[in-house]
Order: sequence, then C-alpha cells, then structure tokens
Amino acid sequence: MYLPKHFKEDRLEVLAAFIHDHPLATLVSLGNGALIATHLPMLWDPEPAPFGTLSGHIARPNPHGRVARGGVDSLAIFLGPQAYVSPSWYPAKRQHGKVVPTWNYVAVHANGPLKLIDDVGWLRAFVTRLTALQEIPFADPWHVTDAPESFVEQMLRGIIGIEIPVRRFEGKWKLSQNRSADDYAGTIEGLRSRGDRESTALAEAMEAVTAARCRTGA
Repeated sequence: MYLPKHFKEDRLEVLAAFIHDHPLATLVSLGNGALIATHLPMLWDPEPAPFGTLSGHIARPNPHGRVARGGVDSLAIFLGPQAYVSPSWYPAKRQHGKVVPTWNYVAVHANGPLKLIDDVGWLRAFVTRLTALQEIPFADPWHVTDAPESFVEQMLRGIIGIEIPVRRFEGKWKLSQNRSADDYAGTIEGLRSRGDRESTALAEAMEAVTAARCRTGA
C-alpha cells in the first residue's frame, strides 16, 4: 500500500496488538484469473520468526480452499478505526484557508503464501482458542464443549483451516501526523465532538501517538 514515512508503523508488537484487537481480516488472493476475497477472523502467532503466522478457517465450499492448495501469495487486511476529517477543525483554515478534507484510519497488511490445513484436530484446537478469546468479555462464556459432541464434529467437517506464514507486514497509522501540532489537536477535538465510537477510537489512537512521541522525545 502507499505508505508515506510519517504514517508508517513497523513495530511488530504494535502490529500484533492491533490484530489481536481487530481480528476480522479481509483475505485477498488471485485464483483462476480473478481476485477472491473472504472476510474471516484470524489469529496471529509469533512463530516462526520474524513475522509469525496468521491462522483462520473457512467454509469447505469457499473458493479460497481451492486457491490455498496452490500456496498462492495472499494479502490479509485488518482495519481499525476510521473517520472523515473536516478541514474546519484546523486552525490553519482560519489563518490562511489552504486546507482540504481527508480521511484518517489505521490498517495493517500481512502478506504470505496461503496454506490449507485439512486436519480435524487442528481445527478443533483453533476454533476452541478463537472462541475462548472472543468469549472473555462475557460473564457466562460459551465453550465449544457446551455443544453436543456429534454436532461439533459435524460442524468441523464443514470447515477447513488456513495459515499464512507472514513474509511482510505493513502498518499504516494515517492520523494527521503530517499536520501542525495545532491542526493535530484540532482534529482530535473535532473527532471527539462527533461522539460516535469510530471517531472516539480514532481520537484515542491519535492521543496514543502523541504520548509515544513524548516518551521518545520525537
């Protein structure tokens, strides 16, 4: 993706934490002369170094299953908070008027060969782990073992596992880092004034960037 230096995020621990918090991926591969896209939750593991492995599962009839058998190079896209940024939030608008709208967002791209895992034991372990992580916030979490074993076995036969040994990560934190300190602060204030969850999350991401800069003296 287009990645100007001031928007680049390449710290592996930051990218891994982002994927943990935003696990729904858009998986894109080229198969039979056409692009195939699948939306699915994925988990990241740190091995093998340096970039680890992404894992997921898809329905057995999904065409991505046929593509995976060839180990095709694929792209997993993880998106975080995003929102429109109005130039009216910039003090620069009142000073000289040379401002335009933009869109702020956070995204992580992971590239690597797509591998198929047709193993019931692997699938059971994966869906158990995935479910356990997502059920953490609930007072009475659901467990895979809560369902009848025969039903679980039937469901597992209908899916297939996939893995991507990650060869390259790209992180883009497009958060107005190219604006002046006053315009940056004005954007945070404007986002918070909207009050919706996406805008608030984006404002918090911008504040985190500011805090990180203060810690490093950047």
